[in-house]
Amino acid sequence: MAIPYPHFIASEKAAMEAGLILPSSPSQPSIVLTQDDLKKIAAYKAVEYVESGMVLGLGTGSTAKHAVARIGELLRQGKLKDIIGIPTSKMTHEQALSVGIPLSDLDSHPVVDLAIDGADEVDPYLNLVKGRGGSLLREKMVEGACKKFVVIVDESKLVNYVGGSGLAMPVEVIQFCWKFTASKLQKLFEESGCEAKLRTFGEKKEPFVTDNGNYIIDLYFKESIGDLKVASDAILNLAGVVEHGMFLDMATTVIIADHVNCVEHLANLKSVDYSSAESVYYSITQKKIDGLVVHSLKDNLQ
Repeated sequence: MAIPYPHFIASEKAAMEAGLILPSSPSQPSIVLTQDDLKKIAAYKAVEYVESGMVLGLGTGSTAKHAVARIGELLRQGKLKDIIGIPTSKMTHEQALSVGIPLSDLDSHPVVDLAIDGADEVDPYLNLVKGRGGSLLREKMVEGACKKFVVIVDESKLVNYVGGSGLAMPVEVIQFCWKFTASKLQKLFEESGCEAKLRTFGEKKEPFVTDNGNYIIDLYFKESIGDLKVASDAILNLAGVVEHGMFLDMATTVIIADHVNCVEHLANLKSVDYSSAESVYYSITQKKIDGLVVHSLKDNLQ
């Protein structure tokens, strides 16, 4: 279920440039967008933040890959120039090279202008769970160094509290005595009904190994873990833990796409706008919700 976050406008430009919406008459029927289409729209919207000369953090995953592809496309078209990308995984490194994005690292560029990435969960305060793809350590290093962090997700990633999806909150641990570390993590959150599992892959259930040579312990919660800062500190204080997948107070903007809307949420809200992902079929009307200005796209596009 979607959480009623405030909304900021996501223009039809992103959908049209993604090739998913075409200008049409008022009689044009509504289009049906797949989940991947929606991810692409959100990614294209996020890339509107990119300017020539920027150092960019390049995220990892099924949504972030669309942003990387779009940046490469704009470079080829000459609409962006002098971009330097810092990838958050080996997979993104390979994709970025394939689309012509020049790459570097944090050693050479310790300050990142903008990072764009997906997330596995987003709570009402824009706290995130990331790393179900296994890249949480490099993601946190790069995105923690950026001036602006734009997160792109679909509606299914919205939760009432961190861990609320019932899916994994990953913790990267060293391989040495991982069972001992897993038991410590589970005991740490036993009041929240925590279950700690080693991440495996394939028919042989072999341990998943991160780009950094570590294991992932996935934590599953039945209830809220409470104060996230306290939980974060407790996890990081355990010997054997490298990093966890909670990204607290890091996102500056979250762009969310669902089957009706593509909307943008700001960490520091003042005035807020809203628009439909099918915006090409509607004209703009204005109303106020809870003191915030909301631009809804309704009726017919003139």
